[in-house]
Amino acid sequence: MIAPDKNRLLALQQLALRFGLSESDLPRIDWNLLHQALIHPSYAADFGSNLDNDRLEFLGDEILRFITAEFLYRAYPSEAVGQLTAVRSVLVSDKVLAEWAAESNLGKALLVSKGTLQEGRGENTRLADGFEAVIGALYLSTGNIDLIVPWLQPKLASLAHKVIADPVKGNYIGALQEQTQKLYQCLPDYLLFGAEPPFTCEVRIQGKLCGVGEGKSKKVAQQVAAQIAFEQLESESS
Repeated sequence: MIAPDKNRLLALQQLALRFGLSESDLPRIDWNLLHQALIHPSYAADFGSNLDNDRLEFLGDEILRFITAEFLYRAYPSEAVGQLTAVRSVLVSDKVLAEWAAESNLGKALLVSKGTLQEGRGENTRLADGFEAVIGALYLSTGNIDLIVPWLQPKLASLAHKVIADPVKGNYIGALQEQTQKLYQCLPDYLLFGAEPPFTCEVRIQGKLCGVGEGKSKKVAQQVAAQIAFEQLESESS
């Protein structure tokens, strides 16, 4: 593995602090792993390298789901499993992770090929994957979740409170279906694009384009499109 140079190391340290880690946490971080967590596969491919963030993203995804599940289990002891599952799906969604990544300026540290950037699609997926890869790198740095929970749990708590209070619970596909049946006596139409991630989905109501979503799975892209359309109809009918 090629170690990050001085400028790259400084950028990684600044990113770690923006994530919410403290100065005292920095010596515990494996900077080689954090560097790898922010190498998109397209960038590695340009240099004929297999040093990318795919495996760290895979690990980080599982760790994130575990931390979120444990948090919800402890924070909401009276909620049924179905409700907790619905809330978790929102908290670990590409949309939310991309927003959290953007808040930390993760995109500036993420190495992506020029060709991929010029395509103009997939940014949310790249940010979400990068966020999960960072979690994977932090976990491997210490072998536990001590570098993750202190800054991640407040994010989970804040958003979970809003989702619990939301009757939709993140199921915008179902909510949009109910809404269109009530308002127009019809069902929304979904059109999916892409042979591989990131996928794009358009949702139309009576032929009118009402939302476009993107995600690393077709279901996620459909959910994002449904949310945009649902919120648009809610705004128009209020």
